[in-house]
Amino acid sequence: MDDILIVADSPEYLPERQHPGDAGADLKSNSAADIFPGETVTVSTGVKLAIPFGYVGLVFGRSGLASRKGIRPANCVGVIDSGYRDYIYVPLRNDGRDVYHVCQGDRIAQLVIIRVGLPGFLAVDVLPGSDRGENGLGSTGA
Repeated sequence: MDDILIVADSPEYLPERQHPGDAGADLKSNSAADIFPGETVTVSTGVKLAIPFGYVGLVFGRSGLASRKGIRPANCVGVIDSGYRDYIYVPLRNDGRDVYHVCQGDRIAQLVIIRVGLPGFLAVDVLPGSDRGENGLGSTGA
């Protein structure tokens, strides 16, 4: 895969990996915001991406923010399709008890780019069988 093309409001907002080999690159806030308990605030990262066809950008929470402050992406995982070209926004939810202050430049989420299969969808009357069948939620035990 070639490099991801990025337009950033400022070089400080470029996604960056903290360690060689990290899958996730930190996304930073380009503005300040207060997130009250139980509230969701959409925060801009100040970056636009050109993700190549056949890839997707996935926006995940940062484990430290979630475990220590109760801050997580409201949609759990954000999907950035290859054709999207506007700013990347992260809706942050405060599940904690205290107001959380997002400062400009704070690391607020992680971006992971992965290859995706793009099969078509074919409507049929019956699906082929499998060993699992229709057994779903809880069917493999506790």
